[in-house]
Amino acid sequence: MTFQAYLDNIEAKTGLTPRQFVDLAHENGFDESTKATPIVEWLAADYGLGRGHAMALVHVITKGPQISDKHVGTGTAHSDPSNMLWLDGKATNPHP
Repeated sequence: MTFQAYLDNIEAKTGLTPRQFVDLAHENGFDESTKATPIVEWLAADYGLGRGHAMALVHVITKGPQISDKHVGTGTAHSDPSNMLWLDGKATNPHP
């Protein structure tokens, strides 16, 4: 599953885009300096997200939408088409 697919699945499950989660995280006092555990616990308690999906959001909340080039364009199951994640919802993604 690609990184973007994790984010799209979170949106399908919760009805919230990744950008909305970033905004909610900031409202709850989480930012780039926050460790993963409190964010994972919040996402599990409030949104029922498992660790894998929560960790995808932890990356976006603490590091932003850019990901490593390691799996970009590799053609593998984890290959993303870009090193920039789309945070504004699956329906508006110009690179589905």
